Amino acid sequence: MISIVSLLVVLALSILVTRIATVALTHTGLSRESAKFQARSAFTGVGFTTNESEKVVNHPIRRRILLLLMLLGNAGVVTAVSSLILSFVDSNSSGALLWRAILLASGLVLLWSLAASQWMDRHLSNIVSKALKRYTNLRIQDFAKLLHLAGDYQVTELQVKADDWLAGRTLADLKLRQEGIMVLGITRSNGDYLGAPDGETEVKSDDVLILYGRATVMRDLDERKRGYTGNMAHHQRMLDQKKIERQEKEKMTQR
Repeated sequence: MISIVSLLVVLALSILVTRIATVALTHTGLSRESAKFQARSAFTGVGFTTNESEKVVNHPIRRRILLLLMLLGNAGVVTAVSSLILSFVDSNSSGALLWRAILLASGLVLLWSLAASQWMDRHLSNIVSKALKRYTNLRIQDFAKLLHLAGDYQVTELQVKADDWLAGRTLADLKLRQEGIMVLGITRSNGDYLGAPDGETEVKSDDVLILYGRATVMRDLDERKRGYTGNMAHHQRMLDQKKIERQEKEKMTQR
């Protein structure tokens, strides 16, 4: 019985630790999905190698968070496996074994429910954020909340191809702002990065644009090819954006 309780406690602490790490990584600028993935990968020692992982490792604060997760994860996994083995090895009867299996399954279901609870996630994130702000020097900024990355709004990367509508034109010519899209930065094919580019900046083939705006518009932009069809799509998106802006102004005046 004690071994099962110990196992459930270890699992509960593991969930809490990864949740704290997720919130901390989110405040360093990662999206919530990316932060959750990286926290779980580090804690379990899976070690996925992705471009995203490289960005995490190259960031000093994120690297410290992941190193701590790896240390805690090694201890947690060993303890959990040991408790799981002990909980069934010392059973003297089939009845006791069944009872322990039921208890373990019930505990796992409860922990899973708590981990998947949006209410629990929201309140725990608020508590963790306040604790980090009070007891650490971590810069507390939830970029997802600042940019309102919910619903149709998102930040995304767009790879420019030679036949794309974007290629070979300046940002002033493209008038993406009139479609409701902001260009936050451009990564050139040689690795150079241009932050907050101005209107004279030319978009070249093989550039990677970092864009902020509505997902539906950016999907259309990603598929848009140069020529008459692309120009008409741009014109239609500008009309759609004007309509959206009028609707938003009407909502503001009604408040």
